[in-house]
Amino acid sequence: MTVSTPPTRLRPPRHRVDPRARRWWTAQALLCLSGPLLLTALATAVLARLFFAGTLPWLLPLLAVVLVAPALVHLLAVPRMRYAVHGWEVGSEAVYAASGWWWRRRRIAPLSRVQTVDTVQGPLQRRFGLATVVVTTASTAGDVRIAGLSDAAAEELARRVGRAAQAVAGDAA
Repeated sequence: MTVSTPPTRLRPPRHRVDPRARRWWTAQALLCLSGPLLLTALATAVLARLFFAGTLPWLLPLLAVVLVAPALVHLLAVPRMRYAVHGWEVGSEAVYAASGWWWRRRRIAPLSRVQTVDTVQGPLQRRFGLATVVVTTASTAGDVRIAGLSDAAAEELARRVGRAAQAVAGDAA
């Protein structure tokens, strides 16, 4: 008779991203999806009003359901959902990052495998005073990315991971 052990649940990381990350993700949503959807709905409604006024009784509800409602849900819900799941932690032996609002991703990278630690800041992140720390490891699974940190927190985290990686004996040392 075999005894099966229950699957181990990974606890959430201890540190959250900066609260300003919600505004950054809102701006991203507005620029990438919600804004274009709302502009398309507005342009379609204006053109219908100017050239096909008889279509407005059925077109406006259709635009509201197909374009406006999804755009507003995405704009209002996604930044909150992302903030709820994004987190990070640096332990004595590993870096742990959780991210993803649709596809959840949990990455644990041993400090002994860390090769480089970079701080990245795009123009929109710079506008909100945020940065991303990218921890590159000797793994084919990819980098550990911790996005939505304040500039100061990102610099401190990069230094901390770098020092911790040097202190741990292993592959990358």
